[in-house]
Amino acid sequence: MATLEKGSSKLLNAWAFYDWANSVYPLVISSSIFPLYYGFLFPKENPNILFLGYEFKSTALISFVTAFAFLCVAFLSPILSGIADFAGNKKRFMQFFCYLGALSCIGMYWFTADNIYFGIVCFFFGLIGFWGSLVFYNSYLPDIAHKEQQDSLSAKGYSMGYVGSVILLALNLYLILGKDGEEALKAMRMAFAMTGIWWILFAQYAFWYLPKGNKNADKITKDVIFNGFKELKKVQSQLYHNLVLYRYLVAFFVYSMAVQTVMLVATYFGEQEINWATDSEKTTGLIISILVIQLVAVIGATLTSKASEMFGNIPTLIVVNAIWAIICVFAYFVTEPIHFYVTAGFVGMVMGGIQALSRSTYSKFLPKTEDTASFFSFYDVAEKIGIVIGMAIYGTIDQITGSMRNAIVFLMVFFVAGLLLLLRVPKATASEE
Repeated sequence: MATLEKGSSKLLNAWAFYDWANSVYPLVISSSIFPLYYGFLFPKENPNILFLGYEFKSTALISFVTAFAFLCVAFLSPILSGIADFAGNKKRFMQFFCYLGALSCIGMYWFTADNIYFGIVCFFFGLIGFWGSLVFYNSYLPDIAHKEQQDSLSAKGYSMGYVGSVILLALNLYLILGKDGEEALKAMRMAFAMTGIWWILFAQYAFWYLPKGNKNADKITKDVIFNGFKELKKVQSQLYHNLVLYRYLVAFFVYSMAVQTVMLVATYFGEQEINWATDSEKTTGLIISILVIQLVAVIGATLTSKASEMFGNIPTLIVVNAIWAIICVFAYFVTEPIHFYVTAGFVGMVMGGIQALSRSTYSKFLPKTEDTASFFSFYDVAEKIGIVIGMAIYGTIDQITGSMRNAIVFLMVFFVAGLLLLLRVPKATASEE
């Protein structure tokens, strides 16, 4: 295993390459193939599922399962990141969650209507594996990159992820399109297994070069589990004395719950609410729209990074939030495939940009410390709790009203609130000197 200096191109490329490895999960599982497969198993003509003794609308159930998974990640991440920083084995934790998520994807090959509980469990642990690994992956950013490198590196990671995931999705498309009935469903399940294999294989390059972490001289004691809570509390106390970081994190919490919710439910929305002529058109149309989002997102992440250099991080984020709010309103009126394609293009343009810039902005606001995992744990906890709230609200509105349109337009409120909160970040540092 090589030891590389901070800022070296090989180390930065290795870090970014993990995005190439794991981004197949959000694309294939969260955004495209699984929502399609789930929709074919539980069509909108018969959307109700009996689960744990209760009857759920299928899309509401997946929203609630997703919310519960993120709640678990939000609880675990501060504990695990504190242990990782203490023991200097942050990479081991990242590997554990990587393998948990990837193996769960492979397990989803056996997800059928007759095997609903096993499938939901695999979906649940896939989410935990993906997001759990990101806690430690994100915390590496200030460890391996100098401040002036972080915006471009963050954008590079997302861009590599989009490109890599599109390659696998294109291969999945080749296997799925042209097939009907059980053959198509089997090809979709094969896509789940391919996602897990891709994730494990390509992650090895990042694992080879990333450092283990900052080793603590003390041994782990029996009460080390409480160290995570102590670290989280310490970060919280520091936030109160750092007005810029505190106000930014509050704004991020609010708008991120809407961003992640839209990304998690977009394909379910397209599958349920758009007037597709045939099942074949639906499959092709939804996957094409996802490809459009991924490819446009590469451009969006780059343009947002350039805009932040010219106008500052916070002003750029304010504009991006305004665009997201408009998209939510427009989505309420989307009924035809062409409308969905146009919306997908705009979503792609702002999706990669807001994620990459949010991550690097937080990284640049951090005080100088070796305890980066705990700070990024706080960042991730804010994001995850936001997703829990967003998905729970979305699922509840969907379950009660029977329409995802009412739920998605409500998310506009969070983007507007996030925009207003970003305006409160002190202007002296909004340009990221």
